[in-house]
Amino acid sequence: MAEKGYCVKCKEKREMKDEQKVTMKNKRLAVKGKCTACGTGMYKILGKK
Repeated sequence: MAEKGYCVKCKEKREMKDEQKVTMKNKRLAVKGKCTACGTGMYKILGKK
């Protein structure tokens, strides 16, 4: 899958590892994973589809 997201610790866009699709409380889809460089948790909110 190799989703890209913004890492707030590295302050740049990086690829995620161990990503999984989740549904947030407001029924929106998101991808949750870890930064490949520093291991910080990352979240990417997906579109409404």
